[in-house]
Amino acid sequence: MISDRMKHLRDFLLDQGIPAVLISKDENVHYFSGFRGDSTMLLVTADKAFIVTDFRYVEQAQQQAPLYELVEQKEGLIKRCAELAKNIGADSVSFEGSVLSFDEYSSLAKELQPIKAEKSVSLDGLREIKEAEEIVCIEKACDIGDEAFEDIIKFIRPGMSEREVAARLENTMRCLGSEEVSFTTIVASGKRGSLPHGIATDKLISDGEFVTMDYGAVYRGYHSDVTRTVCVGTADEKQREIYSAVLSAQEIGVSLVKPGASGIEVDRQVRLLLDKAGYAKYFGHGLGHSVGLEIHEEPRLSPKSKCESLGTGTVITVEPGVYIPDWGGVRIEDTVLVTETGARRLTKSSKKLLEIKAN
Repeated sequence: MISDRMKHLRDFLLDQGIPAVLISKDENVHYFSGFRGDSTMLLVTADKAFIVTDFRYVEQAQQQAPLYELVEQKEGLIKRCAELAKNIGADSVSFEGSVLSFDEYSSLAKELQPIKAEKSVSLDGLREIKEAEEIVCIEKACDIGDEAFEDIIKFIRPGMSEREVAARLENTMRCLGSEEVSFTTIVASGKRGSLPHGIATDKLISDGEFVTMDYGAVYRGYHSDVTRTVCVGTADEKQREIYSAVLSAQEIGVSLVKPGASGIEVDRQVRLLLDKAGYAKYFGHGLGHSVGLEIHEEPRLSPKSKCESLGTGTVITVEPGVYIPDWGGVRIEDTVLVTETGARRLTKSSKKLLEIKAN
């Protein structure tokens, strides 16, 4: 698997006319070498591959990245990488410009002289189509999220704080095998539901309020992402109407995800449906994003999407929401896999409107 990824990387370098590339983004170091740590870089050419790290990770790098020549650095990571580039006679070195800080780039350019470091590249696109093993890991992370949801709907009650709910979700996922949380857990109740990224606070949940929970697990480095909105108590007519509109939009969105679909068009069709229901003006973010070693990856489903054609093996979220100031909000989200014939939901938790009654 890693050998195949290295081949794809080298094909990319050849196509772009890049003699050597310095890889510094943790997720890409992981993807192209198998190493899972930080403070480490890869230097890859057409026929050489080095992993450069410090004493803390030498043994781990030997075990996890056997296809790379290990180089231990003692006087600075960038300095040692620059020395290597000079030693192998590289004409120029490309780098991940979106990752290096200004100070790091300045140091790299200085240490490399007279070799040039003037071409910034993005390697993230090489990770868009997931391999079978990656899909297994993402699906496992989704399963953990589903189990956490089944637990939380038995736990949540009026009078609990949003923080208590978030803590329960996170602890449950940890106990089920999640390495960490995918992102800061969102729990937004009542009027706070109008905040799309309303992280949990000390606010107490009142009877009859909607509670939106957006969270995810991480399994072997791969993320899941799921959102469910429930009513703690009995939903009123307006809550039912808005929930129904968002659910219909979400299900339409999932049905439109398929090979060849445009990210802009899928997003547009969902907005049209919400517009007919009178709620499109309250949906201000993109419909979805890819998921993998990062929680937010390309391609996207949005009005500004650069994705002209979804590929089989892409994993992407579908997450429309309605956020009304001084009222609250609803968001429903699944992580889905683009298959040869359409989409398969990796998150399987119920999406029907749940009314959780106190015992």
